[in-house]
Amino acid sequence: MASSETLSSCFFSRTHSPTPTTSPTGSPPFLPAISTAFLATTSPEFPPLTSPTIISTQTSLKFSCSGFLNSLDLAENAISGPVTDISAFGVCPALVSLNLSRNLMDPSVKEVAKGSGLSSLHVLDVSYNKISGENVASWILSDDEFSELQQLSLKGNKVGGSVPELNLKNLMYLDLSLNNFSTKFPTFRDCSNLQYLDLSSNKFFGDVGDSLSTCLKLSFLNLTSNKLTGPVPKLPSGSIQFLYLQENYFQSIFPASVSDLCTTLVELDLSFNNLTGNLPQELASCSVLEVLDVSGNSFSCEFPIETLLNLSNLKTLLMSFNGFLGSLPDSLSELVNLETLDVSSNNISGSIPSGLCKDPKNSLKVLYLQNNIFTGLIPESLSNCSHLESLDLSFNYLTGAIPSSLGSLPKLRDVIMWLNQLHGEIPQEFMYLKSLENLILDFNDITGSIPASLSNCTNLNWISLSNNELIGEIPASLGRLANLAILKLGNNSLSGSIPGELGDCRSLIWLDLNSNFFTGTIPPALFKQSGNIAVALLTGKSYVYIKNDGSKQCHGAGNLLEFGGIRREQLDRISNRHPCNFTRVYRGTIQPTFNHNGSMIFLDLSHNKLDGSIPKELGSMYYLSILNLGHNDLSGPIPQELGSLKNVAILDLSYNRLNGTIPQSLTSLTLLGDIDISNNNLSGMIPESAPFDTFPDYRFQNNSGLCGYPLPSCGSGLNVGSNQHQRSNRRQASLAGSVAMGLLFSLFCIFGLIIVAVETKKRRKKKEAALEAYMENHSNSATAHSVWKLSARDALSINLATFEKPLRKLTFADLLEATNGFHNDSLIGSGGFGDVYKAQLKDGSVVAIKKLIHISGQGDREFTAEMETIGKIKHRNLVPLLGYCKVGEERLLVYEYMKYGSLEDVLHDRKKTGIKLNWNARRKIAIGAARGLAFLHHNCIPHIIHRDMKSSNVLLDENLEARVSDFGMANECNGYSSKCQHIGRNSWIRPA
Repeated sequence: MASSETLSSCFFSRTHSPTPTTSPTGSPPFLPAISTAFLATTSPEFPPLTSPTIISTQTSLKFSCSGFLNSLDLAENAISGPVTDISAFGVCPALVSLNLSRNLMDPSVKEVAKGSGLSSLHVLDVSYNKISGENVASWILSDDEFSELQQLSLKGNKVGGSVPELNLKNLMYLDLSLNNFSTKFPTFRDCSNLQYLDLSSNKFFGDVGDSLSTCLKLSFLNLTSNKLTGPVPKLPSGSIQFLYLQENYFQSIFPASVSDLCTTLVELDLSFNNLTGNLPQELASCSVLEVLDVSGNSFSCEFPIETLLNLSNLKTLLMSFNGFLGSLPDSLSELVNLETLDVSSNNISGSIPSGLCKDPKNSLKVLYLQNNIFTGLIPESLSNCSHLESLDLSFNYLTGAIPSSLGSLPKLRDVIMWLNQLHGEIPQEFMYLKSLENLILDFNDITGSIPASLSNCTNLNWISLSNNELIGEIPASLGRLANLAILKLGNNSLSGSIPGELGDCRSLIWLDLNSNFFTGTIPPALFKQSGNIAVALLTGKSYVYIKNDGSKQCHGAGNLLEFGGIRREQLDRISNRHPCNFTRVYRGTIQPTFNHNGSMIFLDLSHNKLDGSIPKELGSMYYLSILNLGHNDLSGPIPQELGSLKNVAILDLSYNRLNGTIPQSLTSLTLLGDIDISNNNLSGMIPESAPFDTFPDYRFQNNSGLCGYPLPSCGSGLNVGSNQHQRSNRRQASLAGSVAMGLLFSLFCIFGLIIVAVETKKRRKKKEAALEAYMENHSNSATAHSVWKLSARDALSINLATFEKPLRKLTFADLLEATNGFHNDSLIGSGGFGDVYKAQLKDGSVVAIKKLIHISGQGDREFTAEMETIGKIKHRNLVPLLGYCKVGEERLLVYEYMKYGSLEDVLHDRKKTGIKLNWNARRKIAIGAARGLAFLHHNCIPHIIHRDMKSSNVLLDENLEARVSDFGMANECNGYSSKCQHIGRNSWIRPA
């Protein structure tokens, strides 16, 4: 509508004069959330840009305005494509502020504003669009047309290239965060008025040095998540308030120069760098400092209490993941303004100080002491921390009972104390913790029963009491916990029946009751909440999931553990309590797994004494991913309804008394990566279709009537003893005749093969000579013949109908485990059709796994094409395909791993390997790539044309030998026709 209407000035005008006035909030118009102290003291005053929400267009804008319009806000209006009518802005001569943020713009900003008469523009916001290119920032920051610009935000685009020397003397606010800048840290020579600078989440590298030394008014600096090195930069003193340098590679000792900033510094974040040494005593002069974060460094000194006690305004102290030593003194209580204390994952020992909250004015809300060496009792005096909201004491050596006095803390949300040596019962007083959300006490020696009064804690989200010595029954009253998402009670001595009331927990997605003494049937009411779950209320806790390694002593499908603030290598401490293989560990953050209605995603009732049949209602749990009912006494058939579990990845029904056949409906479980139905009374044929043809035989064994691949075929009689003796006699009677005929036939075959081999060798030599002559005659330089000619030893005719050897089929579970759940830490590259992960298979081989995307059938097409090409040919200059996996919509290819990545990476040193390719190395790579291409183009029948040859598709192995990759979307051309079948992406091909 707006594209064809003439918009009057009343829609946009704010009646501001061209000189900026104060905004109602006191914040710059598109400023992200910043501390109030900064806004109150240093933020420039600019007019607000409240979105009028009157434009919704995906075409060019056409409107007129009066000469008084100075603020134009078109944010969040789905504006896309080029704004071709640039005169739309030129008719607003008084325009001071232009907001085009959160649209779908993809052209250069220059295309929008060039020649538009906006030389008086003070505020320009084009954040969160799709703007890319390498000249956008250079153009705006160096063009005289924007010389009056005071605020600029390019945040959240894909802008790359370099940042030029600033030519904007009036610039106060610059936000280039969340882009693709990948150059050395820029030089800021004319930044005398710059107050706010955010370059975070880019790839700037190198030493900052004195690049910011002339920014005398700089108050906010954020360089988070780059690749900066060297010492912490020296900054001008007297103005800096907020300094964020985390997630870089700054090194050396903690810089004493930071003390020069202490008169104004409010927040300092140096976390996750390479800092060593100690906190300098000069830091004690930072009297206004409120936030100090030095987590994730290599400090290994005594806890610096003397320095910290001088920081009287300190509210947040984060020191986790270091090597701090010593004990926590009672004198910490003198920091009465301290709200958050996190010293997790250090080497702090001794007892928890009993006087931590002795001052009645204390403000402590968060106390994280996990993964240290604390011993002794949990002090009753923690109940004096009246504001305490989160308490984590896990992974220590604490003993004694949990203090009942903690039940008097009305704001307490988290009680996390797993893996200690605590005993006694869960305090009944916890019923008064009305704010309690997470009760995590796994791996202790807690006895007694589960208090039914926990149902009074209506905000409970995560109850985890596994691996203790609990007895009694599960209180049916827990079914009243509408927010309960995770209930883990495995490896205890609980008994009785499973209460069907748990089905009333409408948020329950994780139920683990394995390895107890539960009896009775599985209540169908347990699954009545299916489809009624609201968006999960999980709190974003960090976790690890330890997958069952299949050993006899490792019960259950796996163990979900809250893992915030704990080092990965500390898992070895669980080995005495949880005898599983810790190489199969997945890490992440708990998040909702569905947007609307849903169901459980994890159900483990294994290793109990449950009987009766499997409820057909279980088939309604659409989002269920892991189902383990093994090691019970269940009987009856496997319900057809289990075929509705479209998301199930692991299904274990082993060691029961199930009978009947395997339902054909289970073949629709396309995501199934592992199944175990062994040790039952099943009969009939194993379904011949996927996914059953990918599982090993031991997943089906000890079912007397079961047959078909991977077990002996049906009708073979291997399971019927009455006919076996007669067949044996017949075989012996015909054995002599068979041997004689076999020998005679073998002689004929040998003579025939010799004749064929001789003739084949003659033909091959002729073709090799012809190919070599062809390559020689078509070489670009006569002097290069002896250097650049291709080897004539490559085999010629290869029929793509046969494999050199069968490809290895791998289960989805194998690849999921090898990549740690396709975690980002395993990601080594991305392409047009998917991501590539480095992985180590169970046999120790290191491979590259390409996980294809499946959008509009592209994944299927590439999977089929690559399986029909590189899977069937072998050459020393081609990347070999080792195996594949096809489960549901998932398509995965397994390649040989190439140590040095792509030629493009090496040429530009993107992986910082320091490899320099001399002329000989480059020539060797070029020859290898040419050999690979020649093999595809000339030696395969039908011929294969790559059609996407570039440096990123030439991979280098450990010997820097070239291997051509990504030719799975090639053209397969008939060698006797000028026509090619084009498969895959569009590209240029020479006309025939």
